Amino acid sequence: MEARASLMEMVGLKPELAESDQDYMDSMFQDIPKKQDGLPVRSIKDSYREVLIPLGSNPTLQSKYTNFYKGIRFGRIMEDLDTFAGLICYTHNRRGENVRSPLSTVTALVDRIELGNFTISAFTDIKLTGNVTWVGTSSMEVTMDVHQVIQDQLQKVMKATFLMVARNPVTGGSAAVNPLKADGPEEEELVKRGAANKLARQLEAKKSLLKTPPNQDEGDLIHGLFLQTIDVKTSTLKVRVKPENTEWMENTILKNLSICHPEQRNLYNKIFGGYLMRKAFELGWANAALYSKTRPITKVIDDIAFMKAVEIGTVLFLSSQIVYTKGSQMQVKVHAEVVDPTIGKHETSNDFHFTFDSQLDDLKQVIPKTYAESMMYLDGKRHFES
Repeated sequence: MEARASLMEMVGLKPELAESDQDYMDSMFQDIPKKQDGLPVRSIKDSYREVLIPLGSNPTLQSKYTNFYKGIRFGRIMEDLDTFAGLICYTHNRRGENVRSPLSTVTALVDRIELGNFTISAFTDIKLTGNVTWVGTSSMEVTMDVHQVIQDQLQKVMKATFLMVARNPVTGGSAAVNPLKADGPEEEELVKRGAANKLARQLEAKKSLLKTPPNQDEGDLIHGLFLQTIDVKTSTLKVRVKPENTEWMENTILKNLSICHPEQRNLYNKIFGGYLMRKAFELGWANAALYSKTRPITKVIDDIAFMKAVEIGTVLFLSSQIVYTKGSQMQVKVHAEVVDPTIGKHETSNDFHFTFDSQLDDLKQVIPKTYAESMMYLDGKRHFES
């Protein structure tokens, strides 16, 4: 892809795996500032990039992006967005005339990917556009749009917001990014929106069910669901009965695993985040399809947190579960763990959240049985309603 080639040029790496890559990075990433003092100030338009995915003219590429029912492989688009976000960040952080960037930029969070009302074709060119729309000291919010010609008009078919962070790969510490200054009312609005997004993320983190109990309405909801599963004739709370047209959450789990090979490495010899997103999405979609017995439509992806870099040679365990349903829609959570087979220790690398629509009038509603499942249900509900 054009974006990946540009990225490799900026970082100064070669497509092949070479021992000299690490030597180059060790010499390149020295004396990286931790403060923004003296760094060049950029506007939003300075980081604007666009790339074309030529599906309309490249049959080989078409086969890579086409799924089994001749639709688009959405996981491929997620991979491209991850690469494209990195390219935009490197564009924002250019310093002087040197094409090569002194920073390591990684994905910290996929804040939200939202699809429009158009069906994306695997046989027509796709255009990606985007900018850096907010920066902190070492973090950057990247907003991207996906476009495709539909009925002779270029339409926006998807919008994505990623949070990226700059790092010094030698020290592992943070690295300062170029400051951002709004140029005109339109850019000022985008910067304000980015700052508001940061505050919203901080607020959501404080309200996490891992830190605070459910609120009153959520507690009432869980109790109501519990009462629906009690057989009042038995006069006991131990006998549980599944209501009509429902399914126990414990029966909605689907898992897989992958060995992380060098083929899937990113520019810094870790496993590419876009690859992880594609694998998680395809597992989540498969789970939703098996649960609903349909080909569900992807509606929203949000709050994909990258907690740990995935090393080459580790084993990636993915576990998906239907955690919330409402009407025809399903909220699917995919939990990712990595294991070094020489040690055997499991560590969480990611949590993924997907919303799918079965378009069924009679979709089975998922019901939690345990307290842990009830918390997953509420967490799924929060993501669904966000």
